[in-house]
Amino acid sequence: MNDRSPVTLIADTGRGNEAAILNAALDAFGTKGFNGASMRDVARGADTSLSNLYNYFPSKSRLLAEVLRRANEELHSRLRHAVDEAGDDASSRMREAVRAYVAFVVEHQVAMLVSTSEVRYLAGPDRDVLVRERDATQRIFEDIVTQGTASGEFRTPYAADSARAILSTLGAVASWYRPEGRLSKGQLAEQQARYSLALLEAPLPR
Repeated sequence: MNDRSPVTLIADTGRGNEAAILNAALDAFGTKGFNGASMRDVARGADTSLSNLYNYFPSKSRLLAEVLRRANEELHSRLRHAVDEAGDDASSRMREAVRAYVAFVVEHQVAMLVSTSEVRYLAGPDRDVLVRERDATQRIFEDIVTQGTASGEFRTPYAADSARAILSTLGAVASWYRPEGRLSKGQLAEQQARYSLALLEAPLPR
């Protein structure tokens, strides 16, 4: 699916081979896609046996669900921290939320690509849980838009759709970002923050 080097997403928490399995699954899904990757590929990547892999995850779809859940959990945590540390005004909160989102995309590009392209293979409770968790992440942006609209900082007449538009733009960064590109991670984050504030018709810093 892509030729980028995968970045480890799941930290080792001491729970046996779980972290190695999840990172190997992310690598396999990122390289071959959900349909192309096999449980044997994941076991090989995690340096464990196929039987041990099934002790942790009974199916490939459960593996995908857990990888996507962990990715969203990490993203949500970063966004929440960034917003909590930002100023009280909506523009500052939006700027820091966008910067945190871009940092996640750059550091975990494969996870972001898998989250975008492979979620279609989830169904039933796994999909329902992920949708609820992603909605909670989107609400961080929606709450900032609501604050900025109420205070008059954001003058867009399309406030109801603006959070979704911003997140669509940020998510798409994973499809074209290259580490050797002309913008550093910080410059890219600042660029996207300015784009988002411009979309909201907020005053831009000079």
